[in-house]
Amino acid sequence: MKHLQYDLYRNTDTTILEFKSIGPNREITKVITFNPTQSKEIYNLAFGDLIYNEVQERYILDDSIITDNGDRNIILATVAKSVYIFTEKYPEKMVFFKGSTPGRTRLYRRAISIHLEELSETFTIFGTIKNEAENVVSVPFKTNGDFFGFILKRKEL
Repeated sequence: MKHLQYDLYRNTDTTILEFKSIGPNREITKVITFNPTQSKEIYNLAFGDLIYNEVQERYILDDSIITDNGDRNIILATVAKSVYIFTEKYPEKMVFFKGSTPGRTRLYRRAISIHLEELSETFTIFGTIKNEAENVVSVPFKTNGDFFGFILKRKEL
């Protein structure tokens, strides 16, 4: 993408990526993970702040925190960059993601809509909805769609 982004640091199999959000509040470590789902070809993108959980005595990814560090668009561009990196290494894999709240899911839909032309050069984009049986199914992405989440599939070039 052609937007300001943070530098990403990744593990060897590109399933965990980390970066620092730098803003007026502080420097915050953010983590992006790509985890397999029940469907072998779909990986779930999880994203959030890396925080220490004293009860569990370990670091965890917290996707519910609102850090308000003034760098939302840089963070979204960095997360998008991670999808490019992951699918470049694993072009046969699809990436599913949704917001931790309906508002965040709408934010992601707006970001996809704004950058639809650019994203569509590399990815086929789907929205996901829940059908009558409460199963998640993919449908063509529409900029005004009310989606449960999204799936990106790298195009064969």
